[in-house]
Amino acid sequence: QAQLVESGGGLVQYGGSLRLSCAASGLTLQYFAVGWFRQAPGKEREVVSCISTSGGSTNYAGSVKGRFTVSRDNAKNTAYLQMNSLKPEDTAVYYCAAGVACSSWYGSYDWWGQGTPVTEV
Repeated sequence: QAQLVESGGGLVQYGGSLRLSCAASGLTLQYFAVGWFRQAPGKEREVVSCISTSGGSTNYAGSVKGRFTVSRDNAKNTAYLQMNSLKPEDTAVYYCAAGVACSSWYGSYDWWGQGTPVTEV
């Protein structure tokens, strides 16, 4: 059974850094674009970043551009989201998702992880 598992979330101080991982099992991640989304309490899920199958194309939401970096290691069947200079507004549950191509619409993705919380303190 295909699944994605996020890890790396936690408590972080203002201006701190975290690296989230998205490990795939039962799914060859290299054939899929990987999107990162987040959902803060009381807010809708929003796209944060996405990386193409080869890693040659990436995109970011304006609110995280210059602070977050998405990457992938297809040999490890894992994608990453490096988050630097974290701000209180980055507090949310972060999800990774796999789909045919990058899209800002969450409905485009076929597989989702369970989410990992990131909390600014």
